[in-house]
Parts: sequence; C-alpha cells; structure tokens
Amino acid sequence: MNIYMLPLVIGAPQIILIVVVVLLLFGGKKIPELMKGLGGGIKEFKKASQDETKEGDKIEDKKD
Repeated sequence: MNIYMLPLVIGAPQIILIVVVVLLLFGGKKIPELMKGLGGGIKEFKKASQDETKEGDKIEDKKD
C-alpha cells in the first residue's frame, strides 16, 4: 500500500470520531429525521434506476 493512501483508510477510531462529530452537529433528536430522509432518497434512487432498466429493456425488445 502506498504511504500516501494510509490516511484514507477508515478504521474503527475514525468511524467513532465521525459518529461523535455528527452527534455534536445535529443532536440526538435530528439524527432519526436525517436517516429517514436518507433512506427515502436511496429508495427513490433504486426505484428510478429500476424504471430506467425496464424502459431500456422495452426499447431493446422493440428493436428485435
């Protein structure tokens, strides 16, 4: 591994630090709302991705 890549490796201490910083910034009450919004965004992204795949399949079927 390159010595310059070493700071980019995420381990347990870095994850704990990130969690603490998020708690300090947003507080305990806002985190469930943030996670709910994040989950909804991921769900919409997956749905849109699947819709695009279905449309692509329909176009390919029409070409045949």
